Amino acid sequence: MSRIALIAGEGRLAPAIAAALDTPVIYALDHLRPEIEAKPFRLERLVPFLDELTEQGVTRAVFAGAIRRPRIEPDLFDQRTMAIVPRILMGMQSGDDAALRAVLDVFEEAGIHIVSVDEILPELVPGEGVLAGEPSPRDQKDAARAAEIVHGLGPLDVGQGAVVAQGLCLAIEALPGTQAMLEFAKLHAGLKPDPKGAKGLLYKAPKPGQDRRIDLPTIGPDTVRQAAEAGLGGIVWEAGSVILLERDEAVHCANQAGLFLWARA
Repeated sequence: MSRIALIAGEGRLAPAIAAALDTPVIYALDHLRPEIEAKPFRLERLVPFLDELTEQGVTRAVFAGAIRRPRIEPDLFDQRTMAIVPRILMGMQSGDDAALRAVLDVFEEAGIHIVSVDEILPELVPGEGVLAGEPSPRDQKDAARAAEIVHGLGPLDVGQGAVVAQGLCLAIEALPGTQAMLEFAKLHAGLKPDPKGAKGLLYKAPKPGQDRRIDLPTIGPDTVRQAAEAGLGGIVWEAGSVILLERDEAVHCANQAGLFLWARA
């Protein structure tokens, strides 16, 4: 019987996906701490791991959650995985997205089809619309500016987000992640030219050309709380391209904090 493997990352996405699947096999890279019980595996033994999945009847896999780069231990490579190391290392040198694509290609070559999160739970990826509050015309201008910035950063494979206020970019997302970006933006909130002007917003979107089967940007109630603590006016994301976890709770938190939530076309 065909089975699906859940490759769990950190955060709340993996448990949400596991609850929607029928008896998945659940694994995680051994340096991660997912919020779900998972068997560990190592990148240095990727080919034997794929053999293990195949032996369990796995024909599909879904990646869910944040995946931090592992520290590679050269002595742990088996001979067959060693043969594909140049491809993986080349991807790592090019950026996170390229590294993930290299790993996905190896899964596909082993006969394991990669499915995206929105194929399993399409309701996690909202279409166009305002979910809470109401962005002002000034907010709409900031959203357009933020979208331009994130799109421009895409070829550099840096991050998937930016904080913009009154037309100024206060922070961009890099390896430390969204929370670190928001903390940085909070520290520099005094750079806004008009203290009574637009508070600013967090914008999230995939990188142009990103493989949408993995690593879609994710927001949730924690993101809303962090944006409120940073003194922002709202969160905007590219409609149909960003995962929204615990939608009802996120909307409630936004309404409580006076933030708008906008899936922008």
